[in-house]
Amino acid sequence: MTKSTVDDIVEAVAKHVVGRERSVRLALAAILAGGHVLLEDVPGLGKTLLARTLATAIGLDFARLQCTPDLQPADVTGSFLFDPVERAFAFRPGPVFTGLLLADEINRTPPKTQSALLEAMQERQVTVEGRTFPLARPFHVLATANPIEYEGTYPLPEAQLDRFLLRLDIGYPPAEEEVEVLRRRLARQSEDHAPRAVIDAATLTALQDDIERIKVDEDVIRYCVDLARATRAHPSVEVGASPRGSQALLLVARALAAIDGRDYVLPEDVKECAVPALAHRLTLRAETWSSGVVATEVVTELLRSVPGPAAGRQR
Repeated sequence: MTKSTVDDIVEAVAKHVVGRERSVRLALAAILAGGHVLLEDVPGLGKTLLARTLATAIGLDFARLQCTPDLQPADVTGSFLFDPVERAFAFRPGPVFTGLLLADEINRTPPKTQSALLEAMQERQVTVEGRTFPLARPFHVLATANPIEYEGTYPLPEAQLDRFLLRLDIGYPPAEEEVEVLRRRLARQSEDHAPRAVIDAATLTALQDDIERIKVDEDVIRYCVDLARATRAHPSVEVGASPRGSQALLLVARALAAIDGRDYVLPEDVKECAVPALAHRLTLRAETWSSGVVATEVVTELLRSVPGPAAGRQR
């Protein structure tokens, strides 16, 4: 994997998405690690634009699923329809059969429909009427969501949240970045964006295979486990991160190392992805939640209190 390839992808996204360098970097790391990403924040902060631009930059065929309250599971996975010519039922694939699925406003659909994505996200396959259909590699879900406090939204089931490798908060842009957004809109003279593809599906698959060769020292592995286990013992947490959480730390940390041009992982890579990899996997106690404490604060506190590896080897 060449650092220049990753830099080209980030540059292509940056031409259409002002700022958001951290979100782009982490979202790209999650995809390189083979995972799915949830972009969550209030409307109007560019979640869909970031997802669509990144999807185009990595050159995948992608489908957009506009989630609505009346969306049915078959609208996601596909269904069998009667073919009058063949006089038989034939399977019509749904939008999930793509390289990258943009599930826009995923928490506007009821839980039954949300759960239709579970098998696809974890097993890379869907089962319809007892028949299993595999999904081609690579397959990723980039989902956007509005906070559950907003009217007309449903909280994502814990099992589905756990399938997202990272959850990223976008946040309001600084004033200068917001000014730059307006400048670019005036210069473009159109609402349309025209991002370009930097790589294709085969190249992305090769990059993902390269990630598997990134070296990870034993002390970094134990650090990932220590952070995940610390969430289970925290007094504010009712249900802590499962072993899938420590695995998420490891996978994304390897991708971040590769993005920075290294073939080994540093503790700083783990720290960089700890909040987006762990916070959405925690269930806080009712008294903690009611007092205003959020999961991101718990993970941030653990990053300060859980001892990291001793000074690593100089490479």
